[in-house]
Amino acid sequence: MNRFSVHIHGWLLLLPAAVLLVLFTHYPVVATLYHSFFSTPRGSVPPVWVGLENYRQMIDDPVFWQALTNNLWFAVGTIPLSIALALLMAIWVNGKIQGRSFLRLAYFTPTVLPMIAVANIWLFFYTPQYGLLEQITGFLGWPSHNWLGSRDTALACLIAVAVWKEAGFFMIFYLAALQQIPPNLNEAGAIEGAGRWYFFRRITFPLLMPTTLFVLVNAVINAFRLIDHVVVMTRGGPDNTTSLLLYYVYEVGFKYWDSAYAAALTMVLLLGLALLAIAQFAFFERRTHYQ
Repeated sequence: MNRFSVHIHGWLLLLPAAVLLVLFTHYPVVATLYHSFFSTPRGSVPPVWVGLENYRQMIDDPVFWQALTNNLWFAVGTIPLSIALALLMAIWVNGKIQGRSFLRLAYFTPTVLPMIAVANIWLFFYTPQYGLLEQITGFLGWPSHNWLGSRDTALACLIAVAVWKEAGFFMIFYLAALQQIPPNLNEAGAIEGAGRWYFFRRITFPLLMPTTLFVLVNAVINAFRLIDHVVVMTRGGPDNTTSLLLYYVYEVGFKYWDSAYAAALTMVLLLGLALLAIAQFAFFERRTHYQ
């Protein structure tokens, strides 16, 4: 088989995946960008070219800025907590402890539960007066509180649900990475008198940096694509306190039927995620391996 035939064979093998990637990833992005420069069609009125009008409308939209601020706080609350908790759980279940398999299963179980089911479970936990959280606070003598109906606690409640759902998923990757670390490194550290914290800080964690980068990118994406929990638990309330960016896109597109403005919001969301991903790779690239 000559070199040309090898290349043709390779491209033919890639063709099905490439077609799916173009149809369900690249084409929707280009189409969304195109529609963001037009007005929304209204019945028999066709869309017309409006240029950057949808983006100018976004600048003057207070709900958009509220949703963006909420999403940033949501990301700040979920990303560090879920990654740190995942790493702690992975280290724990990687050790020689009794019931290790049961603990791994228990930590991973929230990950396989459907998003809607998780939201309904936690909705019961947060229910005023008779929810599980209310039963605990009532036992402690604390007054009743509407956790999802208060501006002070609604977003924090969503953060707790997201951390509980994602930490077990990230734990699997950390656990796999820990099991790939050669045991002789631990033995060499013990011979040299390195303590557990020093060994983790100087040996274990640097070797986990490729996994940390992978987990971090996924955690950032997850923080900006949450919508199921918001729909079931708060619907963006109270007073847009829990309205995240993707939920606002959904609300504009399917509640107010303003598809052009929703397309512009989507492009801003995609651009933000792309910039965050580039920044993460640029910052962590030299830290993912020993140089």
